[in-house]
Amino acid sequence: MNAPNKESAAAIELQAILDTQRSAFRKEGPVALATRIDRLDRCIALLVDNKEAICEAVNRDFACRSQYVTQMTDIMNSVGSLKFVKKNLKKWMKPEKRSPFMPMNFLGAKAHVHYQPKGVVGIMTPWNVPVNMIFSPLADVLGAGNRAMIKPSEFTPATAELMKELFARYFEESEVAIVTGGPEVGAAFSALQLDHIIFTGATSVGRLVMKAAAENMVPVTLELGGKSPVVVGEDCDINQAAERIITGKAMNGGQLCISPDYCFVPQSRLEAFLRRCREVIAEQYPTVQDNPDFVACINERHYQRVKTYIEEAREQGTRVIPLCPEGEEFSAPREHKIALHLLVDPTDELACMQDEIFGAILNIKPYHELDSVISFINARERPLALYYFGRDKEEQARVISETISGGVSVNAVALHVACDDMPFGGVGHSGMGNYRGRDGFRTFSHARSVYQEGFVDMAKLAGTLPPYGQKVAKMLDSQIKK
Repeated sequence: MNAPNKESAAAIELQAILDTQRSAFRKEGPVALATRIDRLDRCIALLVDNKEAICEAVNRDFACRSQYVTQMTDIMNSVGSLKFVKKNLKKWMKPEKRSPFMPMNFLGAKAHVHYQPKGVVGIMTPWNVPVNMIFSPLADVLGAGNRAMIKPSEFTPATAELMKELFARYFEESEVAIVTGGPEVGAAFSALQLDHIIFTGATSVGRLVMKAAAENMVPVTLELGGKSPVVVGEDCDINQAAERIITGKAMNGGQLCISPDYCFVPQSRLEAFLRRCREVIAEQYPTVQDNPDFVACINERHYQRVKTYIEEAREQGTRVIPLCPEGEEFSAPREHKIALHLLVDPTDELACMQDEIFGAILNIKPYHELDSVISFINARERPLALYYFGRDKEEQARVISETISGGVSVNAVALHVACDDMPFGGVGHSGMGNYRGRDGFRTFSHARSVYQEGFVDMAKLAGTLPPYGQKVAKMLDSQIKK
């Protein structure tokens, strides 16, 4: 079958699902609190009842991903987000009282914002945290009263097929539907006339999704990643900082959109930092290649990409420090596992400093003055996350106020994303819009302004009806002044 026919078949199938969901949404009318909670409960049950099968599927896709990693990053976090939405949903659904303009606020007028579901929301998910990236936005989507169509990444086929099977078991297709396939299905999905699309993935693909969505005026939320910096302050506890940074970097084999990408370390404390990094990895991962706790690259293509960064840096004279026992830097390509590597003071033209790493590499940038660090960060595209380690409150305030990123964790890595009560999203090349908790509920709702007139006719009271005369002139003079 040629490509145009593939695209046509995918588009027809997807449109049929969209029509089914939209028809059901219109027929249902206002979505009751009980209905929303029931859908959230079914999501929780899906995850809890099938956690072993989910762990097995994810492990097959990665070739090596510990069940404990999957339970922590994919299942536990998803259940937590679903429960958070469920706990707060009744409060979020209430009309929000606002203030009418003067003097109508004293004359019986009322103003409220009603948060209404948009309809059918499309969720396009990445491969790196393949289950959580479905359920984290889905918690907000269902909490807001919508229905959902979900397109998982083709790079995790076992997980995608399992999710398709499980959602069909726990939900009607008119409520939540999983669609699988490659780029042609993704292109057809992003071209649908949905009521909102949330895409998580590469900036290059996000640009295409936004372009396709624009044809139908579909609003988009994009979570795209980027090169997230770390700033280690001169006065920090260097051992603690190194431990937390290297632990965060090793998580999921470095394959997280919020993973530290390059780390500024004071020149005077560089060797102490590197020494502690070695110790931490030795404590947490005594071996790499035969260790089920250390997550492999998702596939051979990504393995070769990350390996090329390391090889190029080494060829150009960069100091390369593999954090592993001797002989365990690289597995065979088919096993696609790479030990965590530190690249010390790589030059800016190297690929490791140009591309988002999304793998087991941490660039280390020694520095002398904080001004140069801030300038370096600000000269590049705005990252999804920024991390600061130190005890100097003034320096911390400078780093936060003089840089821009999607989010920040202080003396921690990635933990701002664990807070369901804070928005998660990027800025510029790292994304557009946000979701999670209350902010996600609002992202996937239409904020509808409702004004109710009081017991006085405002137009007559103010004298704003024609024919105009001195009364309206006097009113305007009273309002248009310094």
